Amino acid sequence: MKDLEWIKTGFIAHRGFHSLDKSIPENSLLAFKKAIDYGYAIELDIHVLKDGNVVVFHDDNLDRICKKDLKLSEVTYEQIKKLHLLNTNEKIPLLSDVLALVEGKVPLLIEFKPKGDYTRLCEEAMVILKGYTGKYAIQSFNPKIVNWFKKNYPDIIRGQLAEYFTDDETISKTTKFILKRMLLNPLTKPDFINYGLKDLPNKFARKAYSKGLIVLGYTARNKLEFDMVKKYYHNAVFEFFRPDEKK
Repeated sequence: MKDLEWIKTGFIAHRGFHSLDKSIPENSLLAFKKAIDYGYAIELDIHVLKDGNVVVFHDDNLDRICKKDLKLSEVTYEQIKKLHLLNTNEKIPLLSDVLALVEGKVPLLIEFKPKGDYTRLCEEAMVILKGYTGKYAIQSFNPKIVNWFKKNYPDIIRGQLAEYFTDDETISKTTKFILKRMLLNPLTKPDFINYGLKDLPNKFARKAYSKGLIVLGYTARNKLEFDMVKKYYHNAVFEFFRPDEKK
């Protein structure tokens, strides 16, 4: 039996507990340490590099965070391991570094980024995750990744990310139509969905909710947004504030 309670009711910090002033960068070991200190589950993103190493990083290009116009799929860890995250001393962590830090203290919500060779990403990540005994779940915008886990690791909690993709010019109208409606869910059978907060509430998330799926929203940046998602659905991934803090 899968333990879904932490996804349904726990506090999940988006890219770790990073700060608005960027002194604690997203997806950094420091942000993950802060989340552990508060007892928050950690949402993080992973990519596979040219050399097969799996790193924790959101974008597929290093420009925004490291000021280097390099694609992650085209570099090795040796090339990027000394780069700083924003203007801090933090570096790009390997997935194995994060697992060694967390050691099951809090659950992990691991987003498998959808671009590139998804099979290679899944296979390389699972080489690392197979020996990990802490709680974790995977999620992706790419239904092929969700389906890969259904076929190969059905006991691992899997989630489908979705939004309206209004400003995304890299995907076709047909693909947007399918993804925003999560039309492949009957095939991939996710345990939960995580929908873009800017597009909530909507009838697609409501339909999933009415069918018994756990529904999350991302990313709440204040208590008002957090409470809005909780009003309609189960939970919200958050950043830049503490939803459990009493005023």
